[in-house]
Amino acid sequence: MDNENSLSIKQRTPPANGREGTSARLKPARPVTGISPWKLSWRRFIHNKMSLSGLVLLSLLVTAILLAPLLVRYVPTDIDPESIRVPPSSVHWFGTDDLGRDVFSRVLWGGQETLRVGIVGVLIAIGGGMLLGLVSAYAGGWIDSLTQRLIEIMLAFPVILLLLCVIAILGPGLLTVLIAIGVANIPWYARLARGSVLSVKNMGYIEATRAVGASERRIMFLHVLPNMISPIIIYGTLELGSAIMMTAGLSYIGLGAQPPSPEWGAMLNYGRTYLRDAWWMSVFPGIGVFISVLSINLMGEGMRDALDPKTY
Repeated sequence: MDNENSLSIKQRTPPANGREGTSARLKPARPVTGISPWKLSWRRFIHNKMSLSGLVLLSLLVTAILLAPLLVRYVPTDIDPESIRVPPSSVHWFGTDDLGRDVFSRVLWGGQETLRVGIVGVLIAIGGGMLLGLVSAYAGGWIDSLTQRLIEIMLAFPVILLLLCVIAILGPGLLTVLIAIGVANIPWYARLARGSVLSVKNMGYIEATRAVGASERRIMFLHVLPNMISPIIIYGTLELGSAIMMTAGLSYIGLGAQPPSPEWGAMLNYGRTYLRDAWWMSVFPGIGVFISVLSINLMGEGMRDALDPKTY
């Protein structure tokens, strides 16, 4: 009798954890939504104060340069004999040069030329280097050996010497500088791309893709290329600042933009004669170069930390 009462009490007593029956313990857990590596990298990037400040600074500079037709009141090449070397004021925010041209309008319009040459030059180097490195590493054999020997020959020459050789062949000008920057930097991107492909192409998922019948071209462009793009993006971002410096430097020595172009390097060269009397002619384009290079370098450092797979 006592046993029957104890059994009935146990049957009426709920479980201590508040769940009823074994089925409650076997309920499937809620699915966990994953975060893609690109979203995770973006979160890491925006939480880095230095890289975020570089992004904001570069965005403001690029926005002002792109809105130059709406922000400036003077044509950058118009000459005003009555406003020669006027210091910065409410009429001419950055002053005027020795021909009466508004320096503020010239800085904004010249920024378009400097940034365009730097960006397009880096894109040419990235495209050529990635294609060369990808084909070289994936093909292997004599193609890889021949490609690497050519790259080593190009790397044996200083970058400035390659730039001067291209300019000597094609003549001075911004288009020549753009081509020279792209060609001179292709070997560096090719070497980086080759190393990245060699570390990826023998991984397990590549062998699995090949086992299911995927073509070599599909594997190369749809599976290998997306997984080796991160170091290329990081290096390209960091080298963009160097490309802008090269553009301004070649224009400064007279091998880039030619007068009356308002390119930043040409403005620095033009205003150095008047540094004592009209300092604003060189200072403001120099500030433009400084801000653009600084912000790009800050962004590059942040992207390097955000895209590093070892920190996931």
